[in-house]
Amino acid sequence: MVVVNRFRVAQDAAASFSGRADAVAAFFGSCPGCEGAEVVRNLDDPELWAIVSRWADVGSYRRSFNGYEAKMALMPLLGEAIDEPSAYADPADVGFNVPRGS
Repeated sequence: MVVVNRFRVAQDAAASFSGRADAVAAFFGSCPGCEGAEVVRNLDDPELWAIVSRWADVGSYRRSFNGYEAKMALMPLLGEAIDEPSAYADPADVGFNVPRGS
């Protein structure tokens, strides 16, 4: 599965954001089941950034949020993410899916 957390970052905050995002990507990368995590920036809109992570399964991703260390490493930055669905999987693996709020 793939998780895409997107952020809108003002130009003058880019350097600070980049460092904090790199720390989140490194934390994810150290978690069991994480197959990779990286920080990327949009080619057309320099204020749009993302942390893209790949996971063996949804359980591995969810377990990465367990514990005090995870809360301290992840929540300050991920709380600033654009509020939108972020988890993606192969359509064959998703099956019937009911959108939130339905």
